[in-house]
Order: sequence, then C-alpha cells, then structure tokens
Amino acid sequence: MQRIGVFVCHCGTNIAATVDIGRVVAAAAKEPGVVHAEDYQYMCSEAGQLKIREAIEQKHLTGIVVCSCSPRMHENTFRQAANRAGINPYMVEIANIREHCSWIHKDMEEATEKAIILARAAIAKVMLNAPLTPGTSQVVKRALVIGGGIAGIQTALDIAEAGYEVDIVEKTPSIGGRMSQLDKTFPTLDCSACILTPKMVEAAAHEKITIYTYSEVEKVSGFVGDFHVDIRKKARSVDMSKCTGCGVCQEKCPSKKAPNEFNRGLNTRSAIYTPFAQAIPNVPVIDRENCIKFKTGKCGVCAKVCQAGAIDYEQKDEIITVDYGAIVVATGFDTIKLDQYDEYAYNQSPDVITSLELERIMNAAGPTKGHLERMSDHKAPKSIVFVQCVGSRCADKRGKSYCSKICCMYTAKHAMLIRDKYPDVEVTVFYIDVRTPGKNFDEFYRRAVEEYGVHYIKGQVGKVAPQGDKLLVQASDLLDNRQIRMEADMVVLATAIEPNPDVRKIATMLTASIDTNNFLTESHAKLRPVESPTAGIFLSGVCQGPKDIPETVAQAGAAAVKVIGLLAKDHLVTNPCTAK
Repeated sequence: MQRIGVFVCHCGTNIAATVDIGRVVAAAAKEPGVVHAEDYQYMCSEAGQLKIREAIEQKHLTGIVVCSCSPRMHENTFRQAANRAGINPYMVEIANIREHCSWIHKDMEEATEKAIILARAAIAKVMLNAPLTPGTSQVVKRALVIGGGIAGIQTALDIAEAGYEVDIVEKTPSIGGRMSQLDKTFPTLDCSACILTPKMVEAAAHEKITIYTYSEVEKVSGFVGDFHVDIRKKARSVDMSKCTGCGVCQEKCPSKKAPNEFNRGLNTRSAIYTPFAQAIPNVPVIDRENCIKFKTGKCGVCAKVCQAGAIDYEQKDEIITVDYGAIVVATGFDTIKLDQYDEYAYNQSPDVITSLELERIMNAAGPTKGHLERMSDHKAPKSIVFVQCVGSRCADKRGKSYCSKICCMYTAKHAMLIRDKYPDVEVTVFYIDVRTPGKNFDEFYRRAVEEYGVHYIKGQVGKVAPQGDKLLVQASDLLDNRQIRMEADMVVLATAIEPNPDVRKIATMLTASIDTNNFLTESHAKLRPVESPTAGIFLSGVCQGPKDIPETVAQAGAAAVKVIGLLAKDHLVTNPCTAK
C-alpha cells in the first residue's frame, strides 16, 4: 500500500483567491493511501520544498501529489525535492489547479469542486505508479537551422564559433532573407546590405557551416539529441561546382518576362537568374516554369553560351538524410496579401505600393536604380501619402489582430529618406497610434516630424481612388474632427507582416506548437522565450513574433546559446514515462 503525501499550494492568491484551499486539503486527506495532507503559501519556495522533504522523512511517504501550477513550471522542482528525500522522482504527480482551475473559473464553489477532482485523480495515479529509472541517449553534435535570413545566419555563426557543425537550409536560391531586400535600416539609417553581406560571406566561408540553398526540409523524425532530417535539394539545372558566376547566361537568355520576386514583382527577370548581386552562392538557377527549353524543348541558349559547361537540363532533385542534435527554426516573415483591401486601390493602380516595394524602388539595385518614381509613368512624385496599420490591429477577419511592431519605424525612415533626398516632395502619414518602444526610436520619429517636416495626421484612410494621373485620398483627422480629401501622386501602404506561409508545414513536421496567427509558440513567454515546447526545437527571429533587426539578432544569439548548451552534452537523460 502506498503512503501518499498531498501538498496544496496557495500560489499567493493565484490559486487561493478562487479555490478553497482548506476544503481541498480536507478532501485529499480522506482519500485511500493518503497519510499526510497540508497546504503552504508558496510550495515551490525553499521553505515549501523543506516541508515536503520533512514530511517524506517523518511519515515515510512513498509518493507525493502537489496541487499547484502547471507541471511545465515546477514538476522538475518537486521531483528533485522528492529525490533528495529518498523518493523515486517518478512517484511525484502534479495536479494543475492553477491553469486548469483557478485561472479559468470565477466561482469559488465551482473551482473548489474541480480542484478536489483534479487532486483525487492525481492521488489515484500515484497509487498505480511504480518507481522508474531514466535511461540515456546520445547527442549528435550537429545543428540544423531552417531559414537563411539574418536570424538563421546569426544563429549558425554563433553555433559554429563554439565549434559545432551547422547546416543552413534555405528554400530560395540565396541566403540573406528579407533583410537583403531592404535599403536602409532604422534608427541609424545605415546600409542594410553593408551590414548583412559580411555576415553572409562569413557564413559561406566558415568551415563548420554547410549551406543548402534552393532546398527544403522534407521530413523530420527522431527526438531531442537525435533528429533524422530529409532535405530536398531542388534541381537548379546548373552545376554549382562548375559555374563561375559570370552572368553571361542571364544576359543572353531570351525569356525575360518572369516577375522578379526579389523586387516584389515591380519588374521582370530572365528565366535563368541570380536573385541579387550579392547572392550567396553566386550561382544562377533556372526557373523551369518560365524557361523556353523546359516548356517547348527548344532554345538552350544558356547552355550554348556557358563556357564552363555548367548548365545541366537533366539535373534532378536530390534528397539527403542528415542527423542533428538540435533544430532551430528561423523561417522569417512575409507581408500579408492585399486582395481584400480594395478600398486602397492596390490592385487598381500601380502607384499604390507597399512599404517593402518602396524599399526596392529606393534601393540602388532596385527596379528604378534607386530613383523615386511612380511605376505608372516613371515620373517623380510631388506628394506621397503613407497609410499605417494596413492589416495590423485589424478588428475584422481580413487582417491581423496584432501590431506588426516595425511599421511605425520604417514609415518614419521612408519619410525621412524621401524628404532628405527630395526636399520638394510633400509627405503625409496617416496613423492610428505611433508606437516607438525602442532605443532611440522615439527620437527617430521626432526627427521625421521636427527636422524633416513630415506631416503626421492621426486618423484612418477610408478610401483611395485613382483619378486621372492622381490618387484621391479620403481620410479622417481625429484630432481636428474633420474629413480630409487630398490628392497624392503615390500612396504607400504599411502592410502587416505574418509568418512565412511554410511555417505551418514545418511546425507539423517538428510537432512544434503554433498560435492562432501561425507564429511558433515558445515554451514559456518570459522564462524560455527561444525554446519550443518540443524538446530540441528552438526559435529564432520573426517566426516567433514580430520584431525588428536588433531584436532578431539578439534572439538568434539566445537560440544559439541554448543549442550550444544542448550539443555540449554527450548524453541526455531520457524520460522513462511511457504509455502501455
């Protein structure tokens, strides 16, 4: 017969405010096998753990039940306390009367009844438990980073610097991610490529880092310390070992009508292409959907002009299987589609663009070579309207309920850059709230208003209508309580950001949790912000939630430290709890 001790925690008022602790203790004491029952305000404290150890020694307990918070928080704490007192740690059960009870019930009678039921269930389980001995498993000294943006690159570099092998899997033809599309970064206005490219080069040259571009994770099996991953290396139709990156094939390619994804579709590219000048690897890929050779069987110009003989039309996808000890998800973000936002005339006028499209227009390597011009007639605009929170903080189902966090700052950046380079251009920003919670962020926004003369109007834009070669903007000014009708040459929409569309598929493969907005869920928002609830899976960058570049790099470093801590172990203790 088991000798069970029951310990009920008040958790301050988190539990005690809704649950009658005395009744729970009294009910537990009457259960078969229970020889000791008591309560304490903070059972997880040193004093609380001492009470558990004393009760084990004095009452010769063989198992314990702790009625407290989630086992995700303190199960290990109480197992260690029991182990130090001589009880097998797997003879400890947690009855979660906080998250499953007090936090979700308002009525004390209802909450108390449920807490008693949870306690009785935990006691019944201990009666059937048997002492267990954990085993061990080997740790593969290699890490996988899914995503080759700034988050993935920084994570890989930090892990590699600690001496461990790292593989980066990137689905596009080059690493660099979303940051490679930016022109300048806030709040310092330094060149994005100037700070990203050295990181890309360093990652490519690092002896501990292997980069798989134009590749995707196909399958994941195994567990923490020993994951088995199938990686599909898609056929580039170009032999990477032979290609010199001369670019002749791209110049001579007769098919140049494919939308340029890197420039957000603002111009076209050839069927054989390198995404951007600083791409790593500097090896083109053939877009088989737009290649004349693959569509008709004719052409073959790129093969004829390639002196290195690198073109390989027969190349097939290749699947490789690699073992990893840890996996980091750094899949990044994209902007939402604007198909449901007809009021802004995005699909009606080429002069209504998104902020990311403006980045490409203002970039020297962009579709207009860095000249600010309208895409309809390529004339320089004289007035530009920025619309904030398009799809962010959205009350209806078209957009996202959350704040995208970066829009206020990059709009201020765009406004300042335009006013600095084109002082005669009138810039107006319509906003709901200006949110600048970062180091030097508010000062940056104030500079846009006070030094550069950007007009900020608190109000929402109701409609944008093309009228001739102008755009009629109808909006409200909430501070002056008036309606505004103004003409603009260009309208820039600060669109909401969302996780990369592939993240749900990856989360399913990794059995990682995601929230209702498809952001990957951390194990604990405050205490374990870079760890997934699935052991061995770590989070880096915007896949976990909206954030700017400095915050992304900081999280990448944090994820790397967690991975290094895991890979530094030769063995892991395995959980002996299994289902029969």
